[in-house]
Amino acid sequence: MSTTTEKMTPFTETEFRETLRELPPSAKLVAKVLETDAPLSQGQLAEASLLPDRTVRYALNRLEESELVESRYSFTDARKQVYFLSD
Repeated sequence: MSTTTEKMTPFTETEFRETLRELPPSAKLVAKVLETDAPLSQGQLAEASLLPDRTVRYALNRLEESELVESRYSFTDARKQVYFLSD
């Protein structure tokens, strides 16, 4: 998983949209939820998107591989990761 200590290449809005266009619908939905309600844990994303946990996990992996999403440890529960869109 990515952490905020890694430096990711910033995307322009057009590059972000083009990269997202190539991903599966579940990744697009997760990105849309994060656009309005970040940072969220995997469980919160599953609840907000109405997708199964396994599908959210797959979507997050695809988004992280594409460097569209970053993660960090939650300030409220250090055992959990929270996810947000890359800047």
